Amino acid sequence: MSTILFHEIVFGPLHSRRLGASLGINLLPYDGKLCSFDCIYCECGYNKDFRTKTKLPDRDNVRAALEDKLIQLQQEGTNIDVITFAGNGEPTMHPQFAEIIDDTIALRDIYFPAAKISVLSNAMHLGKQKVFDALKKVDNNILKLDSAILDTVKLIDRPNSPGYSIDKQLELFKLFNGDFIMQTMFVKGSHNGRIVDNTTEEEISAWLEAVKETRPKEVMIYTIDRETPEKNLEKVSVEKLREIGKRVEELGIKVNIAG
Repeated sequence: MSTILFHEIVFGPLHSRRLGASLGINLLPYDGKLCSFDCIYCECGYNKDFRTKTKLPDRDNVRAALEDKLIQLQQEGTNIDVITFAGNGEPTMHPQFAEIIDDTIALRDIYFPAAKISVLSNAMHLGKQKVFDALKKVDNNILKLDSAILDTVKLIDRPNSPGYSIDKQLELFKLFNGDFIMQTMFVKGSHNGRIVDNTTEEEISAWLEAVKETRPKEVMIYTIDRETPEKNLEKVSVEKLREIGKRVEELGIKVNIAG
């Protein structure tokens, strides 16, 4: 069982394969997981295995924890490239997400003005105006799309909304007018007796159409790097990721590959 949970509001800095020296912010329970997806590759495990009744940290606690950490890093002479909202699930589910983003921007500007602010999101909550507006304020608005085929998303990401729609997600992506980063996990294997592979030509062709339609400023493609709750998964080769990345570059879009 995969059990990589973050037990603090602010953690790190850690080295991110895609973002550099990253100071993490976890807006979710410190002893469990809260997510509107239940991905079979998630390093935090399945939702059902990490249920919690712990309250979410409130805005004041997040601000205080972040400011304390930034002051400490400044005094130590430790630099950070990015402040990243990630943690034990989906950060945009926090009811004070928008206000916390405003606080984070203000603190970043005081202590580490060169650092970027990133949000890693499954994009399920873009339809909420406050979430959408907050994501427009950050430097790296990183939105997940692991497949442009609904059946594959239901197999790999397992969104908890029965009304989840690829078409709706793409329409919401378009509202950013290209000012977002698309993030895609490529993975192979099996789950519950079904083949898992979002690297087939059918998958890549559909996904590339979604990339063309939404025109993100960057595409991050990566594969599993840590233990996964579904044990019958395997990494996709760096060669395959580069092959996919080349097709994205041919569309005139920047690619970030993490194998």
